[in-house]
Amino acid sequence: MSKRDSVKHKIDRRLGENLWGRPKSPLNNRAYGPGQHGQRRKGKTSDFGLQLRAKQKLKGYYGSITEKAFKKLYTEASRVKGDTGERLIGLLESRLDAIVYRAKFVTTVFQARQFVSHGHVMVNGKRVNIPSYSVRPGDKIEVRERSKQLNLVLEANQLAERDVPDYIEVDHSKQAATYVRVPALADVPYPVQMEPNLVVEFYSR
Repeated sequence: MSKRDSVKHKIDRRLGENLWGRPKSPLNNRAYGPGQHGQRRKGKTSDFGLQLRAKQKLKGYYGSITEKAFKKLYTEASRVKGDTGERLIGLLESRLDAIVYRAKFVTTVFQARQFVSHGHVMVNGKRVNIPSYSVRPGDKIEVRERSKQLNLVLEANQLAERDVPDYIEVDHSKQAATYVRVPALADVPYPVQMEPNLVVEFYSR
């Protein structure tokens, strides 16, 4: 088992949900938490516990973003007039690594971060190696020419377990995508329910 697979499995079991909807998630066979006490009946979760769990789910889904980086995104979202939770989702989906994952250039969000960091991605014709880079509507994202035939890219293109959302236009023959618009929560194809409103409550305490 690779280190990245191990991380994904730990996150799934700790949160008790198949966070990415993967057929190989350990929860498909063991729908309970890890450890010798994982099957014990859980008591009622407090409001704080629900808020914390919502934050952990959202952070984990995008590749276990650090608390510092996640809090920075929340702060940015809260500065804009309107629904802070919706804005937070928009900022998360505008990250370069998230778009690389959504466009099916790679199979997991963890691969997306590494793929960008290793310089395989270009934005508007310029190489960008910062996973958290904020992509704007209209920007063109493409795999570098010498990276287009990598096995992980070709395998990801054929992945049947998820579709490309309509706020991203993709041409897999050219390994290129265009970020069409910033999505709302309802547009994002999360395999599990995300509750950004609880994340807002957590940080608003």
